Amino acid sequence: MGIELDTSPQFQQFSNPEKFVSPAWLSARLGMDGLKVVESDADAYLYDIGHIPGAMRIDFTRDLNDPLIRDILDAEAFAKLMEQRGISRDDTVVIYGDRANWWAAYTAWVFEIYGHPDVRLLDGGRDAWMGEERDTSFVVPECTPSTYPVPERNDGPVRTFAADLLGGVEGIQLIDARVKELYDGSNMTERTFRHGHIPGAVNVPWGRSVFPNSLFRARKDIEAIYKDFDPKKKTVVYCQSGESSAHTWFVLKHILGFEDISLYDGSWVEWGNMVRVPVAKA
Repeated sequence: MGIELDTSPQFQQFSNPEKFVSPAWLSARLGMDGLKVVESDADAYLYDIGHIPGAMRIDFTRDLNDPLIRDILDAEAFAKLMEQRGISRDDTVVIYGDRANWWAAYTAWVFEIYGHPDVRLLDGGRDAWMGEERDTSFVVPECTPSTYPVPERNDGPVRTFAADLLGGVEGIQLIDARVKELYDGSNMTERTFRHGHIPGAVNVPWGRSVFPNSLFRARKDIEAIYKDFDPKKKTVVYCQSGESSAHTWFVLKHILGFEDISLYDGSWVEWGNMVRVPVAKA
């Protein structure tokens, strides 16, 4: 770990407290050597109207996705992105964003696939930072290019594909992190050919783990939300496009310590458009 951990009492109750920082902790350390701050939003224009001083933008669509295949960027492209943003392998990277860190959690998930040693999430994300009226800037930082080795890619522990679920989900705890209306198929505004959920999935909307200001609830309250799930059993989460379920993945892995938790990032955008796949409606 390059920079000291945030020792906030709430985080000490989490399974992996080293994965979280508070707005107060970050505010006091902005500009430190070895600290890089990344903003990753659903609404990419938010960065332009004010961001945490020194923060760099990583756009989930433009920067984290392969331009030809629906997949995350490959290892060479990840290393190049890090070099362009001036991020070294030894840097502490703090990631935040809008919508309670939807795409920030997704970005952190990509960093974990590539094994960056020290990646942390800003509790509350952009919502909490702005709500506390902390300093913001319009200046896009000039990044000194770094040297970043091409990392080993390891999807296996944290990623699930449609093929892994097509044979059924027996033995898997499958969590649909969308709102109830998308889970039960009554909301048909999303652009997929079929509406509903993957058979066997249990609906636990992602937003229950945070307060209205996007800060995480206490561990005991989050444990109560997921009390019907076994932290030792294989668990897969999905949503509409992989964004809100990445938040759930981060919660289950780093707050509750689920031992075998992965993200089906293809999510309903993929499943609801595939031919001859089973769909359930509540």
